[in-house]
Amino acid sequence: MAKDSYFYALGRRKSATARVRLTGGKGVITVNEKPASDYFADSKYLLRKLQEPFVAIDQVDKYDISAHVSGGGHEGQIEAIRLGIAKALSTMNEDLKSTLKRADLLSRDPREKERKKFGLKGARKQRQFTKR
Repeated sequence: MAKDSYFYALGRRKSATARVRLTGGKGVITVNEKPASDYFADSKYLLRKLQEPFVAIDQVDKYDISAHVSGGGHEGQIEAIRLGIAKALSTMNEDLKSTLKRADLLSRDPREKERKKFGLKGARKQRQFTKR
């Protein structure tokens, strides 16, 4: 892979959208122009979730990731970036697609927030019933 070439993919989860660029490198992950360890400083668990696609294909610290993410919370953003990384890896090398699919990294989680309905407090919660 040439130094200036990259592979691009889009990942989504809930209301989070991540645009991911995968380039050859030393394993540096940047999110919104900041290191991932600074952007997601509150949880080591979330940072481990970013490495899952690389662990599945046994190529940890071989690619640099640049991600621009918007919307959602930290968990949704991490899962959007993870999906983007897995998609970029599968476009880079079609042989990795089956491995990533078996690790359940190429499927988008379709669950979204249910909208609030009129007359209710939320999507489903109603006022407490009183007999009199």
